Amino acid sequence: MQLGMVGLGRMGSGMTKRLEEHGHEVKTYDPQVASTAKTLGELKKQLATPRHVWLMIPAGEITEKTFQQLLKILEPGDTIIDGGNSNFRDSQRRYKEARKQKISFIDVGVSGGVWGLEVGFCLMAGGDKATAKRLDPIFRSLAPEDGYAHVGASGAGHFTKMVHNGIEYGLMQAYAEGFEVMQKSEFDLDLHEIAGIWRYGSVVRSWLLELLHSAFEKEGGELERIRGFVEDSGEGRWTIAEAIAEDVPVPVISAALFARFASRQDESFAAKVNAALRNQFGGHAVKAVELAKSHSQDPRA
Repeated sequence: MQLGMVGLGRMGSGMTKRLEEHGHEVKTYDPQVASTAKTLGELKKQLATPRHVWLMIPAGEITEKTFQQLLKILEPGDTIIDGGNSNFRDSQRRYKEARKQKISFIDVGVSGGVWGLEVGFCLMAGGDKATAKRLDPIFRSLAPEDGYAHVGASGAGHFTKMVHNGIEYGLMQAYAEGFEVMQKSEFDLDLHEIAGIWRYGSVVRSWLLELLHSAFEKEGGELERIRGFVEDSGEGRWTIAEAIAEDVPVPVISAALFARFASRQDESFAAKVNAALRNQFGGHAVKAVELAKSHSQDPRA
């Protein structure tokens, strides 16, 4: 089957290679890669009708701009597939916009990261069932056995991936906290070894634990070279927002997101307020900040 792939980053390049290894013909476009089509218009010319164009680019402005450009140049019967981490509300809107021009739109949540090339990508597709069925050879080649499903109507693919990533936040935070407790304990624990044995027979074994074991193996048990700064790409926030709208309590996912926020603070103002209050009402000692002397001090000081 023939496919146009837009975006050859860590995920897009792996997906392209996996599809080619399974016998599909993939035409590519990425403005950062010289060997690809130079424009979306050139990519269109390289594809036979009906065309199938997969977007594997950052969610938000870049995806929106590319989607709108494709709507202008593609023809009735063609299909746009968004495999990025777009907000499912945007996907529902894009489906309606595409349908007005008789262009199909499928939203696909993709999980697998840089390991997907080797072991396959878990795929969650949303949109018209008939369109998803037409793309079945592509989906089956990308996914491992039993790793693909058409999960529902337009937006369902990205909604499912959003919740998937929210759960991921909670799992990662639980591992992070548990290993810190062990790292700070009175025992001289080999965290690399413990992560290793937990992979076998333990009720907390998982692929994330395997990845943590690999990280300890590469970086050492103290992870000295890694700064504890944890970003988020939006899915955790969206999951919490939807949970609030549905009156569903998600305390673990919420706490995990807030822990990521805290990781980005060199100095927490909230902690300063707490320390000041304890000093005021209970006379508890506070730790003073050592201010570095400036070489360009104001002479009026």
